[in-house]
Amino acid sequence: MASRDLATFAAYVSARSSALQRAAYLMVGDIGLAQDLVQEALIKTYVAWPRLRDPGNAEAYTRKAITTTAITWYRRKAWRAERPSGQPPDVPAPGHADGIDERTWLWQCLLRLPVRQRVAIVLRYYEDLTEAQTAEAMDCAVGTVKSQVSAGLAKLRALVGAELLPPEPDEVVMR
Repeated sequence: MASRDLATFAAYVSARSSALQRAAYLMVGDIGLAQDLVQEALIKTYVAWPRLRDPGNAEAYTRKAITTTAITWYRRKAWRAERPSGQPPDVPAPGHADGIDERTWLWQCLLRLPVRQRVAIVLRYYEDLTEAQTAEAMDCAVGTVKSQVSAGLAKLRALVGAELLPPEPDEVVMR
């Protein structure tokens, strides 16, 4: 790798690492695993860097590496971390901590979803990717993204209620 390419890669890592770690954390639910996941994905990106025609596409490449690696790790049961169980906590008491409690509660509910559903929801709603971009990151068809998001949102609605989640696709009013 030429020094110019190395500098470009280093600038990319510096600029995007925090955002990539936040997304990875939402996918796996553990800060240490998220850091490992991003590190693994950045290693893959570094190896592929000379082959990337446009360094502007590096984030999409890295995001796909994060997603596929997370799913692979779960399938291989490489993670032996605690799994959320039981019911979500009761509705928080009124006060300053309501927002934090609500986000924590929603987060615990999100962790109860299967990994592919959780990844699809994080990429679509947290990362604000299109269905096509999400499908590319997950290395699957757009229809799979739609079904994973739909199934994940249905499970979340059952856990938290419809008022906290995005509307069903047929509930969206076209203007």
